[in-house]
Amino acid sequence: KATAKRLHIWKFVTLQSQRHCSLTKFVGLSSINNRTTMPAEKRKATFAKMANAKQQKLQVIKEGKREREEGWLQVVVAEQRKENKDLKFNKKRLRFLSQTQKIKQGSEGVVYWMNRDHRVQDNWALIHAQQLALEEKLPLHICFCLVIPQDSKLATIRHFGFMLRGLEEVAKDCSALNIQFHLLQGSAGELLPEFVAGWSFGAVVTDFSSLRTPLQWVEEVKKGLPSDIPFIQVDAHNVVPCWVASDKLEYAARTIRTKITKLLPEFLTDMPLVDKHPHTALRTAKPVDWAEALSSLEVDRTVEEVDWAKSGTAAGIAMLESFIDLRLKNFSTQRNNPNSSAVSQLSPWIRFGHLSSQRVVLQVKCCGKSAGESVSSFTEELVVRRELTDNFCFYNPSYDRVKGANDWAQKTLKDHAKDPRQYVYTREQLEKAQTHDKLWNAAQYQMVIEGKMHGFLRMYWAKKILEWTSSPEEALAIAIYLNDRYELDGQDPNGFVGCMWSICGVHDQGWAERPIFGKIRYMNYNGCTRKFDVAQFERKYCPKDL
Repeated sequence: KATAKRLHIWKFVTLQSQRHCSLTKFVGLSSINNRTTMPAEKRKATFAKMANAKQQKLQVIKEGKREREEGWLQVVVAEQRKENKDLKFNKKRLRFLSQTQKIKQGSEGVVYWMNRDHRVQDNWALIHAQQLALEEKLPLHICFCLVIPQDSKLATIRHFGFMLRGLEEVAKDCSALNIQFHLLQGSAGELLPEFVAGWSFGAVVTDFSSLRTPLQWVEEVKKGLPSDIPFIQVDAHNVVPCWVASDKLEYAARTIRTKITKLLPEFLTDMPLVDKHPHTALRTAKPVDWAEALSSLEVDRTVEEVDWAKSGTAAGIAMLESFIDLRLKNFSTQRNNPNSSAVSQLSPWIRFGHLSSQRVVLQVKCCGKSAGESVSSFTEELVVRRELTDNFCFYNPSYDRVKGANDWAQKTLKDHAKDPRQYVYTREQLEKAQTHDKLWNAAQYQMVIEGKMHGFLRMYWAKKILEWTSSPEEALAIAIYLNDRYELDGQDPNGFVGCMWSICGVHDQGWAERPIFGKIRYMNYNGCTRKFDVAQFERKYCPKDL
């Protein structure tokens, strides 16, 4: 009966969600008209061949293998953006940094100063900039100011190579969308006002960072821009804009969780497509020689780039896809086991803005519903815990110093600062993983070689630095230095707050008092052995000569 009708073999991806996340994509591959046009034996052989081809293309869930074809998430996300092309922009996501709010008439374009969020799609700052340009029928530009930090120890090829290759992908995307991309070399405060005047831009849009240096850049640009140019900041990094989630420094996750949760229905929405811009610029940006830009970087090249993480939004989406398919189901039960493949590994792409955390949580909720409790656990960490770190850095200028800790923590650390230490190591010894603790050495070695460390071990790692150095101030400085120099996701609010939590009790409570730590939460080697197979991890990352 089946062969009496026209038969199609379809390749499909079907996904369900609570709202706008349903897609069924069909691709016809073959057809058979009716039984009279094909002999029975040939027909049987054809069916067998097609069945084998289907089995080869679709991987079955078994022993951690994918259930969908590799690359399916790119298709899903592209379709979702097109479906929400006309989605309105929530103006609570922005704040005006200038007195004027109206685009200057007679201007020749709108510019998005890209700072923290290095991507084209799923970028609320660029979405708003394009909408402004469309309203005024103006060309759209993006500029990025490449600045090398003065501390060369923190300016490594690991970070700058990852960043620059991501920007190269941004420039290619811009070219396809008729958006001009400008790479400026130098401080935004020195270059941007003159750049805006020279190109006759009528408005400047930028994204948001809670850290000290980017905030200073914003202030410098604000002072340098003409008073008749609107300067607009959009939080494109957090699901709920930092200044909307809370207007004060929050004490802990429990104090911000309810605030964010109440706002998620308003802000955790789909994101519209950044479409091909219809208004062409009269002048084009200077072409960028990306190979030359990369080779000429004056950075520390001894901290080498890593193989496991390819920069750019496309690579970030691929990592998200593998998380949903392979690791998400184990997240709730195995995320604290460094030997288990359960974590997302998305932090580098989120840190450099190659991936939108909003996109990540939407797809996890949409495509990973079968993972059950893991979805809510991951959402808690990605949204509540991560956005709590932006809150801390934005409202606490001393986010990387002991004096930025709560009063009880400062007091207990001071009370125990002179306690005798059984082991005391220098920064150089710690950096080279030369301690008596094999687990700590293995974690440090993984960070130096791979540019990452499991979250559970990051806590243990930092707390041992407090135990093995002469003062809390020295411990915090060393922990931040090592994190920012070697971690691919370093120099980020998550890293600063992680060190402050471990060493200074930020977002934590007081515990039973003990030597050195005082009331700061304690962790030890034996506790780790109860959590996971420590010996297995030590064997895998046995330190070589660093």
